[in-house]
Amino acid sequence: MKFERHFTTGKRDIYSDIEFQYSTSEIRNMNGSVVFKAENVETPNFWSQVATDILAQKYFRKAGIAKKLKKVEETGVPSWLWKSVPDEQALKKLPVQKRFIGETSCKQVFDRLAGTWTYWGWKGNYFSSEKDAKIYYDEMRFMLAHQMAAPNSPQWFNTGLNWSYGIDGPSQGHFYVDPYTNKLTTSKSAYEHPQPHACFIQSINDDLVNDGGIMDLWVREARLFKYGSGTGSNFSQLRGSGENLSGGGKSSGLMSFLKIGDRSAGAIKSGGTTRRAAKMVTVDIDHPDIEEYIEWKVVEEEKVAALVTGSKIIEKHMQSILSSTSNSNYSKEDQTDPTINKELKNSILEAKRSMVPQNYIDKILQLSKQGYTSIKFKTYDTDWDSEAYNTVSGQNSNNSIRVTNDFLKSVETDGDWDLIKRTDKSVFKTIKSNDLWDKIGNAAWSCADPGLQYDTTINEWHTCPQGGKINASNPCSEYMFLDDTACNLASLNLMRFKNKDNSFDTTSFEHAVKLWTLTLEISVLMAQFPSKEIAQNSFDYRTLGLGFANIGGYLMASAIPYDSTEGRSLCAAITALMSGVSYSTSALIAKELGGFPKYKKNAADMMRVIKNHRNAAHGKKIGYDKLSILPVPLVANECPDRKLLNSARLAWDNAFKLGAQHGFRNAQTTVIAPTGTIGLIMDCDTTGIEPDFALVKFKKLAGGGYFKIINRIVPAALNALGYSEEQISIIENYAVGHGNIKNCPTINEKNLRSKGFGDEQFKILETSLSSAFDMKFVFNRYTFGDEFCKNILNFTDKQLNDISFDMLKALGYSKEEIETANTHVCGAMTLEGAPDLKEKHLPVFDCANICGRIGKRFLSVDSHIEMMAASQPFISGAISKTINMPSTASVEDCKEAYMHSWKLGIKANALYRDGSKLSQPLSSSISDIEEDEEAMEAVKPITERVIERVIREVRRSRLPERRKGYTQKATVGGHKVYLRTGEYENGEIGEIFIDMHKEGAAFRSLMNNFAIAVSIGLQYGVPLDEFVEAFTFTRFEPQGLVTGNDTIKMATSILDYIFRELAISYLDRHDLGHVNREEISEEIADKVDTHSQLINNSKKLSRGYVRQELELTVLQGGQAKVKAFAGNNIQSSDVVFENNADFSTNTIDNKQTAIQKAKIQGYEGEACGECGNFTLVRNGTCMKCNTCGSTSGCS
Repeated sequence: MKFERHFTTGKRDIYSDIEFQYSTSEIRNMNGSVVFKAENVETPNFWSQVATDILAQKYFRKAGIAKKLKKVEETGVPSWLWKSVPDEQALKKLPVQKRFIGETSCKQVFDRLAGTWTYWGWKGNYFSSEKDAKIYYDEMRFMLAHQMAAPNSPQWFNTGLNWSYGIDGPSQGHFYVDPYTNKLTTSKSAYEHPQPHACFIQSINDDLVNDGGIMDLWVREARLFKYGSGTGSNFSQLRGSGENLSGGGKSSGLMSFLKIGDRSAGAIKSGGTTRRAAKMVTVDIDHPDIEEYIEWKVVEEEKVAALVTGSKIIEKHMQSILSSTSNSNYSKEDQTDPTINKELKNSILEAKRSMVPQNYIDKILQLSKQGYTSIKFKTYDTDWDSEAYNTVSGQNSNNSIRVTNDFLKSVETDGDWDLIKRTDKSVFKTIKSNDLWDKIGNAAWSCADPGLQYDTTINEWHTCPQGGKINASNPCSEYMFLDDTACNLASLNLMRFKNKDNSFDTTSFEHAVKLWTLTLEISVLMAQFPSKEIAQNSFDYRTLGLGFANIGGYLMASAIPYDSTEGRSLCAAITALMSGVSYSTSALIAKELGGFPKYKKNAADMMRVIKNHRNAAHGKKIGYDKLSILPVPLVANECPDRKLLNSARLAWDNAFKLGAQHGFRNAQTTVIAPTGTIGLIMDCDTTGIEPDFALVKFKKLAGGGYFKIINRIVPAALNALGYSEEQISIIENYAVGHGNIKNCPTINEKNLRSKGFGDEQFKILETSLSSAFDMKFVFNRYTFGDEFCKNILNFTDKQLNDISFDMLKALGYSKEEIETANTHVCGAMTLEGAPDLKEKHLPVFDCANICGRIGKRFLSVDSHIEMMAASQPFISGAISKTINMPSTASVEDCKEAYMHSWKLGIKANALYRDGSKLSQPLSSSISDIEEDEEAMEAVKPITERVIERVIREVRRSRLPERRKGYTQKATVGGHKVYLRTGEYENGEIGEIFIDMHKEGAAFRSLMNNFAIAVSIGLQYGVPLDEFVEAFTFTRFEPQGLVTGNDTIKMATSILDYIFRELAISYLDRHDLGHVNREEISEEIADKVDTHSQLINNSKKLSRGYVRQELELTVLQGGQAKVKAFAGNNIQSSDVVFENNADFSTNTIDNKQTAIQKAKIQGYEGEACGECGNFTLVRNGTCMKCNTCGSTSGCS
C-alpha cells in the first residue's frame, strides 16, 4: 500500500518539534505510602502527570533490557528495520549490575511499538516501497507522541520487546498461523510473536473434563487472566439442574459450575496479575436455570448484607452481655446469673430479640465465668474487595442474558415462555414472560446485574453467519463475534481532531483511521494466541477493534450538549466516518493481499451488512435487508457539520464499492471500547462514548498531592458560547473556589479569632484550604491537633471521637453559613448558579452524575441510550457503555430502559443505578435531613468496622529500645534458618530478623532486606495475617523437611516456613502446623516454671509458640509460679485481658471521609484494588482508577 505524509515532513526527526520534560512518577495510596516511583521519566511537556504515571508504571519495560545492543542483519529487510539483540561482547566490558536496564523514555516505547508494526508490515508485504514503510513509521510515532490515538494495553506491554531489545524466553503454550505457509504453528518463543489482543471470546461444551469442556475452560481462562486479557463465554450449552446424565444420575446444574469458574477467576485475580471482572458470563433466556441465574447476584448481595449486619449485631450484643457481667453490685457468682443480675437479664433478652443464637449467648456467659472481660468477634464491612464480598460468589464477572426478539415480543403481549432442556430440547418449564422480565428488572435495580444482549439484533448485523452464530462477548461487551476469536483494540482521541472553528478535521481523521486500521491488521499477522482454535479463527476472520474516545469532551468543547439532537448527530457522523474509512481500508488491503480466508463463504452476508450500514449513513428509513429492528439513521439536517456528514456518506459509498470489487481483509473493523487506561495516557477528558463525570477535576502533582482545576474543556465551551475572558474567570472561580477564607462573608479570620483561632491555625488553614473540596474535611482534629481542639475550643474526647461530629456546626455556624463559606472557599464544583452564566447554556455542561454539593442536574437515562443508538448503526461490533440511573429510579424504569434500548437497535445494555451496590453508599438526599436527629438515626448506615489494612494515619509505631521476642532455630531442606522477633510492650510483633547459616551472600542479603521490609510494614500497621496470606505456600528452593521446630515439619520455601512459624506463634493459626497442639501444650507447661522470675515483671513472655492459646499469667497469692492455659481452660477468674474487640473510630472516620470526598469529586466511592485510592469512575461497563489507571475491563 502507498502512503502520504500528513502529520510529518520527512525532513527532520519527528521528535525535534516536541519539547520533552523529565519528571518523577510517583503513585501513593490513601495512607501516603508509595505504591510506585520512577525518576527521570521522559515525556512530552504537554503530557499530564497522570499520563506520565500510566506510561511509567504500566507500560515501561522495567528490567531486562541490555544496555548495549546491536542490529542483526536480515535479508530483504531495510537496515533501519533490523532487529536488535544484546551485544554480548560490549556487555562484558560493563559491571554486571549495569548491564541491564529498563525503559525510561516515551521515545523508547513509541519506537518499539511503531518499529515492530513496521517490521511485521514489511514482512507481510503491506508496503509498496521502503519509502511507504518509513512514512508509516514516522506518522505512527507522531500520533502516539501527540496523544492522537493509542492501542490497547497488551500492545504497550508486549509488542516490540523482541524486535527492539532481543528479549526472549521459552514458549508459554501459544499458537499462531504462519502467514507464509498458512499452517497452524506452535510458538517456540514467548516474545518473537507478541500477544497484542485484549479481548477474547471462548466456547464451552457440556463436557466435564475433556478439551473444550467445563474444566478445560477454567484453564483457558487462566492463561488469559494471567497476562491481563479479558474473556467471555456463553454457558447456555451446559445442562440445567436435575437434567439426566449419560451415566445415570442428575446434573448439578449450570450454577454450580458458574460458581466454580467464579472462584477460579477470583483466585487468579488475587495473584495480582489481573483485574477484577475481566470476564463475561452470558446465558440464553430459555435456559432451564435462567431464573436462578438472574437472581444469582441479588442473593449474593443479600448474603453480604446479612454477613455485615449480622456480625455487627452479634458483636454488639455479646459485648453488652459481657459488660453486664461486670456489675460490682453483685458477687462473682451472681454477676453471671441472669435470674439475679437484672442488667444481664435485659442484655440477654435484647440479644434474643435481635435473633442472636442461644449458643452464642451461652458461650459468652461461659467466657465471663472463666475470667474474660472482653472478647474479639470478627465483623465484616461492605467494601467491594472485603472478606464479606470474597466470601460470596459471582463477584469476578459481568453477567449478561441473551434475549431474543421473540421473548421481548412475548413480554409486550404478556405471553408464555418455554425454558428448554439442553439434553433432549424438550420443554423444562413454561412461565409467564412478564414474570421473567420482572425478575430481570428487579435484579438490575438491586445489584446492576445482569445486563442484556439483544441476540436477534446482534446476529442480524453478523457479517459471517456461515461461520456460526454470535453467542457471547468480551467482558466489556464491545466485541461480539464467533466463539474462540480475539480482537485487538485501538482508539482515536477526538479532541485532537477538533479545529479551532469547532469543526471536525475530517482529513486528519481519515488519515489516522487508515493507518490504525492497517496497524490492527498487522497486529493479527504478528500475534500469537492462547489456543489453537483462537489462532486459527483469528487468521480466518481477522477481526479488528478500532474505536474512539472523548466524544463527551469534544461535544462540550464545541458548546453542544451531550443530550441534544446535534450532539447525537455529530457522534453518528464521526462513527460513520470512522467505520466507513476503516472498511474501505480493509478492502484496499484485500486488493493487495486478498480477503480474509472465510470471506468468500460469507461474501453475500457481509455485503448485505455493509449495505445496511451505508443506508443508515445516507439517512434512509426503509430499504434495509433482513433487519427486524431498523437502525437510527444519520439525518442530514440534524448534523451541524456538513463536511463531516458528506465525508461519512462518501466513506460508506467507497466501502461498499471497494468491498464489492475486492472483498474485505477483515470480518469486523470497529467497536467502541471503554478506553480506560489508554484514555488516561491520551489525557482524554472523557472515555469511549461516555459523557464527563465531573466538571471540576483534581489534577495530580508530581511527587503526590492534587490541586483543583476546572475541567479544561469548560473554558473552551464558555468561549465558544461567547463569554468574555473576565466572565469565564468569574465562572471558573465560582466552580473551583478561592482556596482561602479571605473576603468570605460567613466564616472568616475575624470571627474565627473570636472563637480562639490564632496565627498558627490560620497558617494551617492557608495550606489546607487551597486543595480542599469541603471545609469540614479541614476543620477537624487531624488538622489542628487534639491539644488545640480540647484546650482552646473546649471540645471533649467524646465529640472528637464521634465520626458524625461537625466542628464548624459545633463552633456555632449555621448550615447556610457553612454552605456559603464552602462555595466561596472550595467552589460549587458545578456551574449551576454561576454568576453571568445563562440558564439556557447549562445543558452543555451536564455530566453523568450530579456535580458538587449544590448541583441538581445530570444526564437522563434516555440521553445515554439515544447516544448509543445514534452510534450503533455504524459500528461492526458493539458499544461498551454504562447507562447511569439515579438512586430514585424504579424497577419499572430499569425495565423501560432495557425495552427502549432494544427498540432503538442497540446490541447490548448495562444499567447502573446509583447505590445499587452495598459497597456504594447513596450520594443524595441524606444531607437534606441531617438537622433531624431522629430521621438521621433512622437512615444512618451501620457503622462499619474497617478491616485492619486500612491504616488510620501515616505514622510509624516505634519499638521500645529494649524489647522482648524469641529466637527460633530450624533447618529447612538442609539449610539452617534463624528467626528472631521483636515485640511491643503489649506483646504484638513489630519486627523480624532472618539469617541463613552458610548461605550465599546474595540470598542471605536478600532475606535480610526482606525482613527489614516486613518489619517496616508491621510498624506502619500492616497486619501480620496479610503477610501470612501472601507468603505461605510460596514454592522455591530451599524447601523440604523442617527440623528443629516443634510445630512445623515441612515447608515449600524459606518464606513459607517463616510465616507459618509467625502465624502459629502470634495468630493462633494451628492449621498451618503439622503437630497436634495438645502435645505442644503439655511440653510448654512443663517448661514454663524455669522462667518464673522473668514473668514476675512481665505479663507476657514470648515463647515462640501459640501466643493466644498459651498465655503466661502470674497467679494470685504472691507466688512466682506460672501456669499455662490453652483455649478456654482458664484457672483464674481474675485474669485481665486486653480489649481486642475495640477499634479506632479514627479509622472509620478516615474511611467514611474518603468515601464522602470521592463522591463529592464525582468518583464512585469505592477504593481501587491496586493503589487503594478512592478514584474509581464508571468506564463503559467497567471501572477505571484515575490515579493508577487500573481497569476492571480488558482494554
